[in-house]
Amino acid sequence: MKLKKLEYKLTVCKVADIKDIDTGKDFYFIGKTDEEISLVCKTDDTPPNTTERDDGWRGFRIQGVLDFSLIGILSKLSAILAENDIGIFAISTFNTDYILVKAENFEKTLKVLSDVGYDVV
Repeated sequence: MKLKKLEYKLTVCKVADIKDIDTGKDFYFIGKTDEEISLVCKTDDTPPNTTERDDGWRGFRIQGVLDFSLIGILSKLSAILAENDIGIFAISTFNTDYILVKAENFEKTLKVLSDVGYDVV
């Protein structure tokens, strides 16, 4: 399985209003519930008026379109990383899954996954 590293720094944050998010940017993930509006975006594109913010994330995506019938992909990756004391923040879109780790663990993450057979590009 191929993993494609994202070449930019990411921020996980909360905003008070969805109008605060510039949806014209090329990478963002919005999660809205009855309790909050969360945003994952490039650090350089973080809205100025976040209510909470956590910088210092890096990420990679599982390459290809993942069929909903595929089972255990995130589970397997997260277990490998957990065994190596690496915490994750996972997000999923209709087509694929993304895994974010803190920047200080990014190179270790890529090495650990490469060592167990993942193709990191």
